[in-house]
Amino acid sequence: MSTTSFSSHRATPVFKRPLIAALMTALLTSITVTGCIAPESNDSEPADSNTENKTADKAKNVATNEAVSVTIISVDTIKGSVDLAINPSPLVVYDMTLMQDLAALDVAVDGMPSGLKLNNLHSKTQPDPKKVGTVFEPDLEALNAMQPQAILVGSRMAEKYNALSSIAPTLNMSIDTANIYESSKQRLHDLGALFGKSDQALKLQQDIDGLIDETKTATKDKGNGLVIMVNGNKLSAYGDKSRFGFIHTVLGVPMVDNQIKDADHGQPVSFEYLQKTNPDWLFVIDRSAAIGEESVGAKAVLDNPLVAQTTAWKKNQVVYLSPDSYLAFGGYYQWMQDLTAIKTAFSQAK
Repeated sequence: MSTTSFSSHRATPVFKRPLIAALMTALLTSITVTGCIAPESNDSEPADSNTENKTADKAKNVATNEAVSVTIISVDTIKGSVDLAINPSPLVVYDMTLMQDLAALDVAVDGMPSGLKLNNLHSKTQPDPKKVGTVFEPDLEALNAMQPQAILVGSRMAEKYNALSSIAPTLNMSIDTANIYESSKQRLHDLGALFGKSDQALKLQQDIDGLIDETKTATKDKGNGLVIMVNGNKLSAYGDKSRFGFIHTVLGVPMVDNQIKDADHGQPVSFEYLQKTNPDWLFVIDRSAAIGEESVGAKAVLDNPLVAQTTAWKKNQVVYLSPDSYLAFGGYYQWMQDLTAIKTAFSQAK
């Protein structure tokens, strides 16, 4: 990951006008933020972060009539570089991973989709956001009425990018599932820069990294593992290039099967497959429970004679990952919940 570079910049008075016009007329030297899925950087704290945070504190909503100091920031996204004012407001977010990070940063989100299943997607100190569609389908009428200064999206809303970007500057900040740690780390860093909270973002990343180190110590030399998703009575397995691959690539748990095919929804497998591969550890995602479907739970589905023959089942070495791992993979709270669950399970292993 290329290091984040901050060039010299200055604030400029901006009066009420459409955001695009404000950006075109503000002749500023931009702050540049590296992309979300670039290789990992060893520079956890951006240069000149103190200056940046002080400037951000002065930057208020540019949609007001009041003359304010505004700093323009350039964010390198999946779709290329996007320039916008630091601390954009109103802000609309359609991605649950982004929502988790922003909630942890205590950033106000003005518009969110309806029907969200997790309870850690919104800062409790901020007003409740307005509903602007679903995670797959935006409500364009509601968006036009809100006139957001920025719209943040991830993979589930990526195909609607053109429609959204016609309303407001839209940042596609999808996580690279094959490099989830590096990608999520960069995205948290970028959000910290965009909202003038680089120090807080660094602290959150240190929380994640510290727990990763503790979990790696617990998992070391404790056997191999297999990540599976249970969806009703169907099973699928995930390898090291999947959204759940961090268990192997970051935590160092060896894969019981190195031939798992990479696919968005995993490789379909059977109970016989579990018996044959015989993993020491099973990491389970209960998809039906995560999305709120009424279905037989994953524990009940796996409780059968074939799975009972595996080492994982015999030794009670089955770790049930959080719903966040499916809905908000790479988010701050997903990292903290799943790392804690894995660390606890391995620490208790006999």
